[in-house]
Amino acid sequence: MQAIIHATTVLGVIHNGEIVIGADGQATMGTTVAKGNVRKIRKLMDGKIVAGFAGATADAFTLLERFEEKLNAYGGNLRRAAIELAKDWRTDRFLRHLEAMIIVANATEMLIISGSGDVLEPDTQVASIGSGSMYAQSAALALKAHASHLTAEQIVRESLTIAADICIYTNHNFIIEKVK
Repeated sequence: MQAIIHATTVLGVIHNGEIVIGADGQATMGTTVAKGNVRKIRKLMDGKIVAGFAGATADAFTLLERFEEKLNAYGGNLRRAAIELAKDWRTDRFLRHLEAMIIVANATEMLIISGSGDVLEPDTQVASIGSGSMYAQSAALALKAHASHLTAEQIVRESLTIAADICIYTNHNFIIEKVK
């Protein structure tokens, strides 16, 4: 069983034809805030794909580099690149020790990739990872169900705010990106 990733909140939402991923900016070392403005969201393939990460920063950067290599190898096919990364992550001697999780999305789909070999497409069109993920996910699901007039970006921002108000490992310094 994979360890729970602490120290951040990343949330992706598909709503009214839009896909948005956002994250807070807090990085911690143990119980100390090390930095408050880490950029945990990356645009890939000229902004056609957006990725957000939780976990050890160096590990996540390594995985994002590998994911981008897979995207290039498979012509930008998000699902295929995610599956190939998950296979490598689980079986490679070096990669299998990396501690991170990733949410990736293109214009039509959103996936969660983990080191245990999982590639999950959320049924609810809400994906979350990190220590504040359940707070953000709960808020996003409620907002999608009861505030359909909101944009995907507004849902992500409000949900991350709620998570940051509750989770000590999540701050209010958000980076939010919309998939092209």
